[in-house]
Amino acid sequence: MAINLLRDKGVPLEEQKFTWKELVQPTYSKLDDDAFTRVRVILMNGIEAEALRFGHACARMNADLQLALARVRRIEQHQQTMVNWLHPADQSPLETTIGFEQVAIEVTAAVAQKEPDPYLAQVYRFGLLEDFDHLYRYSALMDRVEGKDANAIIQSYSDIVPGRATIVEHRAPEDDLRTPYNKKSAELITKLHALTIMAGEHMTHDYYMTVGPTFADPLARQLYAEIASIEEQHVTQYESISDASETWLEKWLLHEATEVYNYHSCVESEGNPRVRAIWERFLEYELGQLRFVADLFEKIERRDAAEVLSSSLPAPIEYISHREFVQRTLEAEVQLRARGHEFVAPELESEASIAQRLQLNSEGSPSETVAAGYVWHPGTELARAAPGSVTFGGVTAYSAE
Repeated sequence: MAINLLRDKGVPLEEQKFTWKELVQPTYSKLDDDAFTRVRVILMNGIEAEALRFGHACARMNADLQLALARVRRIEQHQQTMVNWLHPADQSPLETTIGFEQVAIEVTAAVAQKEPDPYLAQVYRFGLLEDFDHLYRYSALMDRVEGKDANAIIQSYSDIVPGRATIVEHRAPEDDLRTPYNKKSAELITKLHALTIMAGEHMTHDYYMTVGPTFADPLARQLYAEIASIEEQHVTQYESISDASETWLEKWLLHEATEVYNYHSCVESEGNPRVRAIWERFLEYELGQLRFVADLFEKIERRDAAEVLSSSLPAPIEYISHREFVQRTLEAEVQLRARGHEFVAPELESEASIAQRLQLNSEGSPSETVAAGYVWHPGTELARAAPGSVTFGGVTAYSAE
């Protein structure tokens, strides 16, 4: 499907309507649907949450845009509801958490490989290795509290092994800021990447802050607290790579283009026909919202939307396993640390980050404790021989004791 960001009009705002019944669609199946359906649902929920978050912040700073923002936000609210309610009720918060980390791994890996700016590509690779470790820590937690195999959720698309250890990810704030792109010279895809990954990480942070306190297991509560802190660092990192000199309307226009880009990516890859129909519908809605904001931008700022957007939409995100890329990145860059805007060897890390880490870990590390002795096995404890058992030719026999 060829999309022209400057000409396609999509569905006009006044025709973007919902009923309560259609907002709650049949869910995907946590086991029968492809894992990337869950990945897309989680990401698009985050994309819509970011649209709402930005719209409210913009309204608080721009009285003359409040009505226009409110009109679009009301639609975005209902879009997010329909997307978020696609999660099945039999999917536990921890299973959804595993899905969040798969989003962070596979989508960030796809973006890192397509990003034309070498520095920003490394920013994505740096964050990717940290989320990769989070998947391992949460998989250990799932084995501990639910006795489940995380691979039932990720379906062998992603590896369950350590990345950059969570215990060393804690940094001082000045070491989480990055050099932003230049709005005048950066390609459109660079701007779309920045907003996409920031939205995904912000949703991850908010989800962990919401579900973390619902666990009874004290180690689970501590692990969510620890990783939520890292996710806030990631949001800090990714929001800092956008050019802060972009105007409010320019940023709004880019948010709408990001939604178009991501819904188009979902349409191109979705295998569940019911879910694909939602992506197709919302792609047309977002094109209508983009046209609405582009008209505002041109009227108020007296600038052509072509100064911000290109006519053609960049190639979509690839929703495939990026195992080999992640493995190469892990081997080459797992030891890197952040100092200021740059990535350095461990011995060059700032004293401020070292001090921050020592303070936070001074009474123990939940991420280290939960994974102590944990090695992923297919089927978790159900596939491991119990004490007193003997295995012959793949068949396990148990003693009577």
